[in-house]
This record gives sequence, structure tokens and C-alpha cells, in this order.
Amino acid sequence: MTLNGWLQIFLFMAAVLLLAKPMGGYLTRVFERRRTLLDPVLDPCERLLYRITGVNAEKEMRWTEYGTAMLVFSAATLALTYVIERLQHMLPLNPQHLASVEPALALNTAISFTTNTNWQSYVPEATMSYLTQMLGLATHNFWSAAVGLALAIAFIRGVSRRESDTLGNFWVDLTRGTTRVLLPISIVFSIVLVSQGVIQNFRSYDTVKLIEPQTVTGSDGKTATVTTQTIAQGPVASQEAIKMLGTNGGGFFNANSSHPFENPTPLTNLLQMISIFLIPAGLAITLGQMTGSPKHGWAVLAAMVTLWFVGVFVCFWAEAHPNVLLHGVDQHVSALQAGGNMEGKEVRFGIANSALFATVTTDASCGAVNSMHDSFMPLGGMVPMVNILLGEIVFGGVGAGLYGMLIFVIMAVFIAGLMVGRTPEYLGKKIEAFDVQMSMLYLLIFPLIILGFAAIAVLMPNLGLGSLANHGPHGLSEILYAYTSAVGNNGSAFAGLNANTHWFNYSLGVAMFLGRFFMIVPMLAVAGNLARKKIVPASAGTFPVTTPLFTLLLTGVIVIVGALTFFPALSLGPVLEDLLLRAGHAF
Repeated sequence: MTLNGWLQIFLFMAAVLLLAKPMGGYLTRVFERRRTLLDPVLDPCERLLYRITGVNAEKEMRWTEYGTAMLVFSAATLALTYVIERLQHMLPLNPQHLASVEPALALNTAISFTTNTNWQSYVPEATMSYLTQMLGLATHNFWSAAVGLALAIAFIRGVSRRESDTLGNFWVDLTRGTTRVLLPISIVFSIVLVSQGVIQNFRSYDTVKLIEPQTVTGSDGKTATVTTQTIAQGPVASQEAIKMLGTNGGGFFNANSSHPFENPTPLTNLLQMISIFLIPAGLAITLGQMTGSPKHGWAVLAAMVTLWFVGVFVCFWAEAHPNVLLHGVDQHVSALQAGGNMEGKEVRFGIANSALFATVTTDASCGAVNSMHDSFMPLGGMVPMVNILLGEIVFGGVGAGLYGMLIFVIMAVFIAGLMVGRTPEYLGKKIEAFDVQMSMLYLLIFPLIILGFAAIAVLMPNLGLGSLANHGPHGLSEILYAYTSAVGNNGSAFAGLNANTHWFNYSLGVAMFLGRFFMIVPMLAVAGNLARKKIVPASAGTFPVTTPLFTLLLTGVIVIVGALTFFPALSLGPVLEDLLLRAGHAF
């Protein structure tokens, strides 16, 4: 590890923390329907939209109505994306004349982008037309992020309101989140990306001559000389901006954010990472402001920062150390080489920014990558996996991270109440049996889906094992990571696994769907129940949720729940691989 690397890491987090308060304040104004600079332009547009769609913007919804509206919207947009994929060979903006997407892959992709996962079992530039990329996928980057943002605000309202049966209006929250938050920031961000070299055009792919012809060997053993290369391009910057801001992660190119057309400079790399954390960090401040307890928002944010720092420290440490199996090779840092494990990493980003990016993208439900996680050292690769296994709550996805964190907050205050023998309270509201039951249901659904599907894939050789590029503990890690990423709605992968098979397309699609929507229902039930409660005055026995002690307790509950649930699987995967690597074995 180098001082330069740590300076860049701390610069990144300093920028996130400086932007958190203004972002949180803006989100509060937007969702409390206070005046913003964009109102003169957007208010008439929104009124027209509500009139056309028949939405009564003043009517609020119970949690069941809010959840139903969310499910109806998600189902409709999922179907739209599936149809676009299947008909793309007949639609315009397809200069490469790409065929329609195969049914299993089309369904997997439609579910993936609807659930904010952006899992990609395909090569985007060779599979999706420009129209599909824009109308089918980029629009979902806005919609799925706006849905998560609306749900987080609904949960905050559940905490802040008293004796209320409603959580707001889903259609209004969805619209305001899109028009006043995601869209304007994405427009500005995409212009900045274009200024740095991210491309934005509708040209056909270019075919250019190689300066040095290459001899390649095919799978049949025959050799051929390659003299040309196809340069893929398209409307990249517009998709790249919302891909990061909405914590979506699906790349326009197969190489994702390691591709120079998506992420050409160190500045774009920094801005992309900041944009991933921007809204999740701001939402923690919004939580404090809307509940009338700003210190509580900062305490929750402190827990997120603590977990982030531990993850980035371990990942950076693991990747900066030499590979013990490369004997007689100088792997130390010098002026002429990066040192450490540079396999699967871009030289222009190096180890520090690769480890930081991997940690950030899996702390949030983003899934964008600027290096290949499958090439990380065992413990370095374990960090992204653990980040997702904790529940995507270390900052987390837009909205989803905060409401997942609030479930852990409820469990933390419940445990604190048990310790002192009092009914647990959270910001003046009694935490009762129903709240704990729904919170536990939320927490148990997650590991049940991950471990269940992973067990089936491992035990059925014709389904899961045939897709592995590696066997032994690393092979287990590849399968475990795939289902972890799917259920956690992350989308990154240990790419040694070939997931473009019928089994993985369908099973991962189901896992993504369950991981998103089955966990939303108990979360909304908790929010609706909290909204109906009275506020009780704090007493000497009330556990304060604004102190460093609360941050410590919350962090401990998150780590303990994750450790107890997933440690056996991790011990057979990355932990065992690290031990065998040190003993001289590789997989």
C-alpha cells in the first residue's frame, strides 16, 4: 500500500462527505414538495402528466396501495423492455443490424434492469442495438433508481409521521425523483463526461486496419491472421451518467468502466465513484432532516463510512501484496511498476483506484467495474462479495441502501432494548413484535435465496458446474458471487462464470426478482406500521440513536448478522482459497 493510494482514497471520501449535506438538503426539499429552482419549468409539465395519466397528486396512499402501485409500474416497464429486446431487429437505430435477443436472455435482462441489478450475461455492443440500449435499458436506469428513491422516502415518512395511515403518493415521488433529482444531475454529468472523452454518437461501428497483424488460434486448433479491428461506439455518455448516479452499473460495453470509451481518465474515474455514493450519502442526511433528528442521520452515515473504510482497507491491502506463487518475480512497488497484483486491472487506474472502485461499487448496488473482480486475490475478491452479502446497505443503492440500513437500525434498537429490559424505541416510537417480525423476514429472505440457488447450482453438475472457468474453492466463489450479486441487485460478477445459459439466465432472473420485490413488501409493512404509532417522550431508559455508541452498535449488528449467516460459505470459498494459495495451490 502506498501513501499516494491512500491520499486518493481519502480525497474521494472527503468529496462524498462534503457533498452529502447539500445533496441531502436538496432531497428533503424535493420530497417535502418545497420550492426548488426547477419548479417554474417542471411544475406545469408535471401537472400535464398527472392530468393525462389520471393521477391525483394530492391523494396519499396506504403502504399496501403504495406497494401495489410500485409493483404495477415495475411489471409494465419490465414487459416494455422485454418487447423492445425481442423486436429490436425490426426497430430503428440498429446500424449493426443486430438480431433479436434470445427469449431467456431477454427475460433475464428485462428483470435485471427493472430491479436495478443490471446483470449482463451478454456482450452489450454485440447484442443490443442503440435503441435497445437507450429506450430499453437507459430508461430503466432512471425508473429503477427512482423507484428505490421513492421507497426510501416512504420509509422515512413512516418513521417521521405520527398516527398516519399513509406514506405519500408513489406516482408523485417517482415523478419528482426522476425530474428533479436523477434527470438534471445526469444531464450535467453526461456533458462533463463528454468533455473528458466519453463518446456520444449514433455512428455505425468503424473497421480499421491493424498496424501489426495478429495471429490467433481458434477453438478448433487452426490459426488465422487478423488484420482488422471493429471499433464499437454509440450513445455512451448519456447512459454512463445515469448508470453511475442511479447505482445501476450496466455498461454500454462488455468491459464496463475499464473501457476507455466509458471511463477514459482519472478524473472520470473519480467522478464516477463520487456519483455512485452521492445520493445514498445524501439520503442519510435526508433521514435526519425529515425525522427532525439531524444527528441521527449523521450517526447512520458514520456507520456506513466505518464499514466502507474496513472494506477498502482489506481490499487495498490484499491487492497490494505480492502473489506468493510468483517466485523469483519482483512484485514490489517502484517508480517503474505498480507492484502487487495487477492481473485484471487497468494500468491507468492502478491498484489503489481498482480496489477503491471495487469496494465502492459493491458497497452500493451499482455493479459497474473498472477491474475484473475474478482476478483479485482471494481476500481482495472476498471484500466485494462481503459488501453485497451484508445486504447492500453500506451506502447501498439509490433508496434501497437506506431502507435496508433502517431495517438494521430497528434490529439494533431492539437488541439495545433487550439489554436494558425495556420496550425498544426508535425516534420516539415503540418497536413492537410486528416490526421485529417483518424486519427479520426481510433479513432472512436474502440469505435463503442466495444460499438456496447456489446450493442447487453446485449440487447439479449439468446446471452450474459446467459454466465454471475454475474449480475448487474459487469455482464455489464464482457461483456464490453470481447469486449474491443477483439477489443483492448489484450486477457485478466473478466473470470466470459463463452465466449465459438457460439455467443461469432463468435462475438469476428469478433471484433478482425475489431479491428486489420480496424484500420490499416487509419493508413497506414496517414503514406503514411505524407511521400509525404515537410519539412517546424520551426517558432515562431510552437508547439514544444520535451517539457514537449507537453507530458502534449498528455496525456490530450488521457485521454479526452477516458473519453468522454467510461465514460457513465464505470459509469454503475465498478463505479456503487463500489458505491453499499460501500452501502453493492455485485454481
